Amino acid sequence: MFNSNHRYLFKLRSRYAFLLFVLFAQWAIAQNKTNKITLEVNEVSRLEVIELIETKTNYVFYFVESWLGEEQVSLQLNNASIEDALEKLFENTLINYFLLDDSKVILTQNNLIRDTLPPLFQDSLGVNQPPLTESPIILYEDNSAELEDYSIQTVRIGKERPNANKDTYKLEGIVLNAKSNKPLPDIVIVASNGANAITDNEGKYSLELPVGVNFIETKSLGIQDSKRRVVIYDDGALNFVLNESVEQLDELVIQANVDRNVKQAVIGVSQIKIEEIKNMPLILGERDILKVATTLPGITTAGEGSSGYNVRGGKTDQNLILLDDGVIYNPSHFFGIFSAINPFTSGEANIYKGSIPAQYGGRLSSVIDIKTKKPNPEKFGGEVSIGPVTGNVTLDIPIIKEKSSLLIGGRGTYSDWILKSLDDKRLNKSKASFYDVIAKYDHEINNENSLRATAYYSKDNFSITSDSLYSYSNFLASVAWSRRINSKNYLDVILANSNYNFNIAFEQGLDRDFDLGYQVNETELKLKMRYLHSNKHKFNYGISTKLYNINPGSIDPLGSNSLVDPLVIPKEKALESALFLADDFEVNEKLLFSLGLRYSFYALLGSSVQRIYEDGLPLNEGTLIGTKAYGNNEVVDTYGGLEFRLSGRYFLADDLSFKMGYNSTYQYIHTLSNNTTVSPTDTWKLSDSNIKPQQAQQISAGLFKNIDGNRYELSIEGYFKKTDNILDYKVGANLLLNETIETEVLQGEGKAYGVEFLLKKNHGRLNGWLGYSYSRSLNKLDSAFAEEKINNGTFFPSNFDKPHDLSLVANYKLTQRFSLSTNFVYQTGRPITYPVGSYVVNGAERVFYSDRNKFRIPDYYRLDLGLNIEGNHKIKKFAHSFWNISIYNVLGRNNPYSVFFVTENNEIKAYQSSIFSLPVPTITYNFKF
Repeated sequence: MFNSNHRYLFKLRSRYAFLLFVLFAQWAIAQNKTNKITLEVNEVSRLEVIELIETKTNYVFYFVESWLGEEQVSLQLNNASIEDALEKLFENTLINYFLLDDSKVILTQNNLIRDTLPPLFQDSLGVNQPPLTESPIILYEDNSAELEDYSIQTVRIGKERPNANKDTYKLEGIVLNAKSNKPLPDIVIVASNGANAITDNEGKYSLELPVGVNFIETKSLGIQDSKRRVVIYDDGALNFVLNESVEQLDELVIQANVDRNVKQAVIGVSQIKIEEIKNMPLILGERDILKVATTLPGITTAGEGSSGYNVRGGKTDQNLILLDDGVIYNPSHFFGIFSAINPFTSGEANIYKGSIPAQYGGRLSSVIDIKTKKPNPEKFGGEVSIGPVTGNVTLDIPIIKEKSSLLIGGRGTYSDWILKSLDDKRLNKSKASFYDVIAKYDHEINNENSLRATAYYSKDNFSITSDSLYSYSNFLASVAWSRRINSKNYLDVILANSNYNFNIAFEQGLDRDFDLGYQVNETELKLKMRYLHSNKHKFNYGISTKLYNINPGSIDPLGSNSLVDPLVIPKEKALESALFLADDFEVNEKLLFSLGLRYSFYALLGSSVQRIYEDGLPLNEGTLIGTKAYGNNEVVDTYGGLEFRLSGRYFLADDLSFKMGYNSTYQYIHTLSNNTTVSPTDTWKLSDSNIKPQQAQQISAGLFKNIDGNRYELSIEGYFKKTDNILDYKVGANLLLNETIETEVLQGEGKAYGVEFLLKKNHGRLNGWLGYSYSRSLNKLDSAFAEEKINNGTFFPSNFDKPHDLSLVANYKLTQRFSLSTNFVYQTGRPITYPVGSYVVNGAERVFYSDRNKFRIPDYYRLDLGLNIEGNHKIKKFAHSFWNISIYNVLGRNNPYSVFFVTENNEIKAYQSSIFSLPVPTITYNFKF
C-alpha cells in the first residue's frame, strides 16, 4: 500500500544530478513485465483503482495523492498488461507513469521520466546516440531570478507525451472580471518569447508558446496587471480572473476603464453601462439608457415625449441605433416617453458622435451601439421590476453548463387597465399600451468558435380620446459567428434583419374610415476581420452589404361603407455595400493614430418608374418632361464615395492629452417630415434619380485631463460639421402618400458647430457629472427660383437648434444602503415660426408668418430628485432588492413642448402644449435573484 514514506520530492539542481538518475533508471529497469491485471470497477476513484492493483499484483505506486483528484472512473481489464491498465486509468489526465524494475510504478504530474540520454548531453559525455524524436526536455536554470521568484504563480499545462516532436504548443483561454465574472475584452497578453494576443469581445485569447517554461503577463487600462509562470507540455487552456485596479461604486453612472478617456485615440466617444444607472430619477421609474445619453454634451431631444435624438446638430434620422448589430428604426415606446430598449437585458452602449469607426456606415451624425448582456452559463437567475405603469422580467437560463445559455426578457405596460378604470368616459375608451420581448442565445462551440443569436420584437398601440388607433412595431433578428483563426487573426460573420411597421386605423363609423401604413425592412451581411500585426499595428477590415426594401405608404378603405380611394405608393429597393479598413497605429508612447477608410457604394434597384424633369428648373408638374421604367433588380441609379475616419492622440503629460479627428460620411436613406420629431406621418425614402444622398464632413479637437489619480475627469471638445444635400420641405408641402414627393422637398446645405464641456467625479460618496454644450445647427436652402428658397436663401436655425444645454447628474451615498440622486436640466427653447401679421380673405382672418424658425419657445428646465434604498447585503439570500422613490419635475415647471396657432371664430389664437407640467412621483421595486 501507498503511505507517506513512499512520497518523494525530486529537485534536480544541475544537469549532473539528472544524469545520475537516468543512469540508475537504465540499470534498474525491468525488461519484461509478467504481472497481468484483471478487474472490473464502476464509478470509483483512481486512488481506489491503484489500491486494487496493489492488492492483486506485486506493484507498488509512488505518487502525491492530490494529483489523482476525486473524479470517478469505470474500468474493465481482462488479463491486461500494467502499461495498458495505466494508459486507460490516466487517459485525459495530466498523470504520466514510469515503471522501475518489476514492482515499482512512479507517477509524475505533467512531465515524463526518461530512461535514455537526451541530445543535450551527447557532446559533453561523448555518447553517440541517434537524435530523439521526443519534445525537448524541460530544465530549470539556476541562474534565472524569475524562476526563483516564488511570488509568481506556476501553472502547468498539458502533459509530456512519448514521441512528441513539436517545439511549440497552443495556449488559449478566457479572461474574466473577478467582480462580475464577465469576459474582459481588449486585454493585452504578452509572453516571454515575444508572442502576444488581445482578448476579443468574448474575452478569449490564443498564443503559440515554445515547450517548457514561459512567463505570461496581462496588461490593460483599469485592470490590475498579472503574471504567471507557465510550464507548457502540450496544447491546453489557461483562464485568467483579474481584478479591477480601482474601486468601482454602484453610483458611478458612466463607467470607463481608468485613463481610457485620456489614452484612446478616438474623440467624441462615450460609454454607458445600463447596470449602473439604476440610481437616476427617471420618468415613471423606467431606467433608460438613451435618456441617460441625452445628459451628455452634444446629445439632445426636441422635447419631452419626442422620439429620436439629435447629435451635434443632426436630424433624428442621422443616427444609427444598433442592438446586437441589428438596426432599431424607432427606439421609443409611447412616442418617446419610454425607451424601446429593455434596460434589464442591455449591457452597455458605446456612443460615437465624433470618431465613428470605419466598420459603421450609412448615417451622418452618430452611432449608438447597444450590446445585450451575455447570458450566464453557470446558474439560473433573473431580475424583476414592478413600477406604477410597467413591469419587467428577465431570466438567465443555462442550457449546457459553461457552454451555452439563454437570456429572455419581457416588458409591458398595464396602462390600458388604468385608463379603463378612470371615470372620464373619453379616457376609459382610450388605449395606450406597449410591450417588448428579447431573447439572446450564446453558445461556446469550442475554444476557437462561438455563436450568438438575438431576436427582438416590440409593439405599441396608442389612442387617447381619438378615433384613430396608432400602432407601430420593431422586429430584429441577428446571428453572429466568431472564430479565432490563430493568435493574431479573428473573424466575425454577422447576418441581421430589421423591420419597422407603422399603421393608423381611423374608424369613426362614417364614410371616411381608412387604414394607412408604411414599412421599412433591411437585411445586412457583414464580415469583419481583426489582425493583430504587432504592438504598433492592429488592423480591422471587412466587407458589408445591405438590402433595403421600403413600402413608402398605402391607404385602404376601412369597412364596407368607406368611400376612401385605395392608394399604394410604389415600393423602393436598393443595395448599399461597403469595404472598410482601419489601423490603430502607435507611433511612440506619446503619439497614437486611429486611421480608417471606408468605401461605400449604393445602387437603387427596380422595378421602378423614375420621373425626368428639365435641367436647371424647379421640380414640379410644369417641368416634368417624361418617365423611365426599370425592370425588377435593374440598376436605376448609383452613388458612392470614399469616407475618411481619422483621429489621433498626443500626450502632453501622463494625464493630459490632445486629440483631433476628421470624419466624412454618406447617408442614402432619409425621413420625410414637416414636424420637429419622429411623428406618425413620417415616412422613409431612399435616394433616387431626383433625391441625392446626404453627405457630411466633421472636424473635432479636444483636451482630456484626469485629476487626482483619476478621481476626476475633465474634457473640452470643439467641432465643426458641414452637410450637403440635407432634406427639407417646401412651404405648405404635402409629404404623406405623395407619389411625386420630390416636388415637395428641397435639398440644401447645413452647418453645425459647438463646444462641449464635461466634468466627472468617479469616486467617493458624492459622484456624478456636469455637462454643458454651446452649439448651433443651421440650414440653408437657396436657389435661383423663389419657390425653392427659404428665408431668402440665408442660413436659419434648424428645428432642433438649442444653443445652451446644461445637465447635472449627482449621486450622494448616505450609507451603504441609502443614497440620494438628482438631475437638473436646462436648455434653450427650440426655434419656432410665429405669425407676425394677418390679412382678411372672404371675411376670414388669415395668418402671415415670419421667416422660418425666427423665434423660440420659452427655455426648458427641470429638476428631478430620487431616494434609492438597497436591500440588506447578506450574500446567502434568495434575492437582492432595490427600491427607487423619485419625483420627476419637482418644481412643476410647465415646459412648453410646442406653440401653435389656430383661427377660431375669425380670430387667431395661440396655444401651448406640454407633456409633464406637474411633479410626477414614482415608486419602483426591483429584485434580483
